[in-house]
Amino acid sequence: MTPSAAADAATLLWRHWTARTRLDALPPACRPADRHDGYAVQAELARCAGQPVVGWKIAATSAAGQAHIGVDGPLAGRLLRERVLAPGARVPLDGNLMRVAEVEFAFRMARALPPREAPYTLEETMDAVASLHPSVEVPDSRYTDFVRVGAAQLIADDACACWLVLGEATRDDWRARDLAAFPVRASIGGRTVAEGTGAAALGDPRVALAWIANELRMHGPGLAAGDVVTTGTCVVPVAVAPGDAFVADYGPIGSLALSFG
Repeated sequence: MTPSAAADAATLLWRHWTARTRLDALPPACRPADRHDGYAVQAELARCAGQPVVGWKIAATSAAGQAHIGVDGPLAGRLLRERVLAPGARVPLDGNLMRVAEVEFAFRMARALPPREAPYTLEETMDAVASLHPSVEVPDSRYTDFVRVGAAQLIADDACACWLVLGEATRDDWRARDLAAFPVRASIGGRTVAEGTGAAALGDPRVALAWIANELRMHGPGLAAGDVVTTGTCVVPVAVAPGDAFVADYGPIGSLALSFG
């Protein structure tokens, strides 16, 4: 994919993102053919946004999620600074096609994991982590029928990124816990609406973090010190509507409250 084609695709996607409109697919002249092309468009999309990239998200970390959007593996997307909100935020749903909330474990990196030839091990990846945070992702897509466009175009569209509400770093001794088996719960208006465990995120949120370290080792800029990485939903995505008061409960790790407008 030529740089000009990637820029054209990104400009079109960003136009739809800011207008809260949809397109059926990218035009053939600037449509990414594979993951590499998709990440090239995504990098241009971040430039179009004119916002610093403050971290990464992982989409489709469960087999059910992959089947739902017609992909054969996870997808990485950039987190833009103005799209990361603080605890207690009111998340706008105007123009949001998906209208779901996802309860996720997020890590903040203490050290960079730059591109290199050799894969990063799980141990290397976890050694580079500074802290663990509760988070809630509210995804969206700029495609009318996002389940049909394929992995390359979804990556180009920032892997369905939209909003992330990020909690404070836990003070819990989380490294001593089995995050795969760790239970999480989502509630709306005080009523439990979904439950799950960290195993939904590629079997373990730590495994998901190692996955993205290696995805970006091959297809991107790598992880930077200070990056936040949210590792995929631990519950079946929860349908939300304006006025909902949402809480993600991680027990001793903490909780995160937000609302929708």
